[in-house]
Amino acid sequence: MIAPAAPATPIAEKTRAGIAQTRQGFTLRRYRVTNFRSVTDSGYLDLDHVTALIGVNESGKTNLLLPLWKMNPAGGGSIDPTSDFPKALFGTIRANPRDFQFVTAEFDTGSEARTLAELAKIPVEAAATVCIGRSYDGSYTVSFPLHLPRKNDDRAAVSQAIGAAGRAISATTPPDTQTELHAAAVALLREMSSDLNGLSQLSANDLIRLRDRVAALIPADPPATSVVVAELRKLRKDLGKRMAGVLAPDPGQIDTVRDAVLSRMPAFVYYSNYGNLDSEIYLPHVVENMARTDLGAKEAAKARTLRVLFGFVGLEAEEVLQLGRDFRDIRDEAEAQILASGGKTGLMINIFQRSHDLQNGPNAQVLADIAEAKRTRSILLQSASTKLTAHFAEWWKQGDYRFRFEADGNHFRIWVADSRRPQEVELENRSTGLQWFLSFFLVFLHESRGEHHNAVLLLDEPGHSLHPLAQRDLSAFFDGLAKTNQIVYTTHSPFLVDADRLERARKVFVEGDGSTRVSGDLGVAEGSDSKRGAGFAVRAALNIAVAEAVLGGARPVLVGNRADQIYLSAMKTLLVAAGRLRPQREIIFAPATGPRVMQTMAALLAGEDTGLPTVVFDGTRDGRTQAKELLATTHANFPERIVCLDDVTEFDGTQIEDVVGFDLVAPLVDRVERRPDRLFVDYAVSGVPLVAQVEAWVAEEGIPLDPDWRFQLANRVRARLLLTDAKKLSGFPVQSWEHLMGRLISCGEEGSQEHNAVRCGRLL
Repeated sequence: MIAPAAPATPIAEKTRAGIAQTRQGFTLRRYRVTNFRSVTDSGYLDLDHVTALIGVNESGKTNLLLPLWKMNPAGGGSIDPTSDFPKALFGTIRANPRDFQFVTAEFDTGSEARTLAELAKIPVEAAATVCIGRSYDGSYTVSFPLHLPRKNDDRAAVSQAIGAAGRAISATTPPDTQTELHAAAVALLREMSSDLNGLSQLSANDLIRLRDRVAALIPADPPATSVVVAELRKLRKDLGKRMAGVLAPDPGQIDTVRDAVLSRMPAFVYYSNYGNLDSEIYLPHVVENMARTDLGAKEAAKARTLRVLFGFVGLEAEEVLQLGRDFRDIRDEAEAQILASGGKTGLMINIFQRSHDLQNGPNAQVLADIAEAKRTRSILLQSASTKLTAHFAEWWKQGDYRFRFEADGNHFRIWVADSRRPQEVELENRSTGLQWFLSFFLVFLHESRGEHHNAVLLLDEPGHSLHPLAQRDLSAFFDGLAKTNQIVYTTHSPFLVDADRLERARKVFVEGDGSTRVSGDLGVAEGSDSKRGAGFAVRAALNIAVAEAVLGGARPVLVGNRADQIYLSAMKTLLVAAGRLRPQREIIFAPATGPRVMQTMAALLAGEDTGLPTVVFDGTRDGRTQAKELLATTHANFPERIVCLDDVTEFDGTQIEDVVGFDLVAPLVDRVERRPDRLFVDYAVSGVPLVAQVEAWVAEEGIPLDPDWRFQLANRVRARLLLTDAKKLSGFPVQSWEHLMGRLISCGEEGSQEHNAVRCGRLL
């Protein structure tokens, strides 16, 4: 296994605020990719401190990482038109690259908000979020989504300021020398107040005219003390501030603000398997490649890893190469210099002198220097080997590995041994998982503490060659690394999508039009992929988690989708907290989409002490069909373990939202979709399936609805429920909840079969 990054409390148990306090600087909140390779429009992808993009091969997962990398790459990451431009738009983008923004990202500015607010002259709250976009010409756009610039000023506020000045002037008795000024000021302010009547908003031009009228009344050589002049100056200044506020430029277009935002944007570090170390390294090539800037992606990745390797252990490749030179190397180098400076004549003289010296043997001092240099190199390599072995052992717990560096002339080798296999073997002949993690360990743990501190780490298929246990530990290892670096990674392994970390998973799939799409709803349809390959990793992870829970004595309950899981888990939590539900076994709700997956999961989850799992179906046609299939296969002898939601509400077509409660769910639908003129809460009626009403409502209003709207709605309802005091549930249909939970608990107990079988007969 891989040890956590630090012995502190696991990040999974910390709040997001706690993580934010640990990781300083901007935090990537969400991003969107448009017109990049296979991605037409990904929509906004919400991110956590660790986010997993799951999907089948060729679904476009990498094409969601590369735009982020190219937004602000820590190294490399240049825009490549032939690779990055969508082929269908290649000519159009090539002609106008500035018009195509391929990535947009929103960041929480954290502690930097105050500095940005001062530079932009906006409230701190408005500077809490900044949006940065990059176009194909390399240019950036900066905006503050929470900042709502004023295009007009409120008439009432301006009228109040003018009225206050007029009252203050009228209340004073001016000296004889200011009587005329006093009367003119009172008349002007009354006239201005009268002119404002009938106006709702004031434009910048209106404010300019008002300010100029006030300024024109102030004498060029005003008295030393004058209440009238003081009030007029105060009003002129106030009107000028209001005018400046309306005319203020977009803060994202102010050079100092743009520079401040872009300088604080975290770097993005992209890593794939290209950077894995080889066991044998040719030092002259290493020295040459480290100085080159024209390497291909694969060679550049290897050069980067080698640079980190030598930097981590405190060695220089050039130093190792020079210390390893023998007498022949020195002689050949000298001859090359003589040939370059003295030509062939000088070389012949050198050869004659060398033949004479051979009679007396090699120069003793030269031999001593060579021996000392090689001894120095041997000590350096031994020290470096010990350092790498010690540091690697702190992170990698799959074995007690020992590393040894060896330099033989121009060749540098890495040997590996462990307690079970003490014979040393070249790194290349050990597992690819060990090679990957050693390379990953060197690059990220070394670079993230230096120039890439607070960088966003983009990992393409990390650890795909690791053992499942090591993959699971790698997922926990990411939590430790996320204390200082936000992580986005792609995978199709269920062991990198733990069931207790599903909030970090996003599903990537190919839409019907061939473009890459991403969704936070792990049960949503996957375009043209009827097999739902992207979600399989999640379902596999859930199968593993639930199977382990069953072995621990829990009672698994299969449900149709994530929304069902969210609602039922929230109901159970509230009922248990209120003391109205006391299950003898923990109830775990596992979503299983599709009848085949459900049948397989039902068979796999059957435990010796719990039997087949209970399955909850809604009252829709699909739900009834799936129930019939289970009754004909896995649950043929256990019909009591099929629970239909129609039995809870006593009307047909019931879905989980109807059980949660019309009064609770219906108002929150309008939080998911806010554009229609007629709100759903005004359209819907109680006693009719709510989901069907939503679908009819959006059809009548002519508005699109996100495919994962039920998932979004479920999260909102859960948040509302979990904020509710468990002792104050009188406004909720608690009896329906208790009835459903009672059915789930009673399934499988003695005496329940006949009762439940009759009720489930309504399905058929």
